[in-house]
Parts: sequence; structure tokens; C-alpha cells
Amino acid sequence: MAKKKSSSHKTLAMRLLEGKKVRYEARTYDPDRYVSATEVAEAIGMPAQQVFKTLVVQTDKGRPLLAVIPADRELDLKALAGAAGVKKVRMATQADAERWTGLQKGGISALALLNKGFRVFLDDSAEQFDIIAMSAGERGVQVLLAPDDFLRLTRARLAPLVPD
Repeated sequence: MAKKKSSSHKTLAMRLLEGKKVRYEARTYDPDRYVSATEVAEAIGMPAQQVFKTLVVQTDKGRPLLAVIPADRELDLKALAGAAGVKKVRMATQADAERWTGLQKGGISALALLNKGFRVFLDDSAEQFDIIAMSAGERGVQVLLAPDDFLRLTRARLAPLVPD
């Protein structure tokens, strides 16, 4: 089960949240045991639709984008392309995603990538929750925070990113 992270170890995202005086809660899980986003949701005791995964997406031009969607859903590439104002997007390979972000799969977080030039898109389903969870920038650590705080910090654009 999830446990609170000790205060001695803080990820970059957690330090950012504290520096901006944003309320959050950290929950940890065993990253070797829980690998899919839906398994992570179960491990931290939250519904999968309230736990968001960050996907790295390649555009037909320019820098990659970050799409933040519910753990139990698939990204609608056409919807993201439309929201981003580009013709085509495709999922980045795991190797490219890790190289571009400097973070491991399962630990990629828009909160850990502020000021790195990534445009961020958050699925509009996040609006229905007071709190959402997402990676804290390290495998095995999730942060819970208000969607409005995430939007404000990352300058994310809210858009429908998953099929109905």
C-alpha cells in the first residue's frame, strides 16, 4: 500500500510545490511491483480516473508535447494535435521520451519539467476532481494536488484528450 514519503527525500517536483507554497500530499509505492498507471492508482489508493499519467508526444514540427491524461484512458492523438494546433502527433518512443525529459518512464512529470520548453496539455476530465495525483518526477512517488494548481504552475492548456 501507499505510504507517505519521508521528509528527508524530496523530488524536484515536491521542492517546486513547496517553493510555490502549493499544498500537496506525497504517496509512494514500489515501482518494481506496480508498473502500469492503473496499478499505481490502486497502490496509492485512488481511482484510476483521478490518477494522471504524463505522456511524451512528438509533433510534426517543434518540441515534443506533454499530454497528461487519466491512468485508465488512452490518448486521442487527433484531439491532442487539434488542441496543440499542429497537423500530426505521434507517441514518442520510451527511449526518446526519457532522453528528451531526462526522466525515467513512470517518473515523467510536467511538474519536474517546468521551464524546459514543453507545452503541457491536461485532459479536461481533471476539472471534476478537487485533487488529482501524478508522478512527482521519480518512479515510486506520486503527488496529490488541486488541478487548478497544476494548471497554474505548468501553464497547461485544458482540452479533451481522451475518447468519450
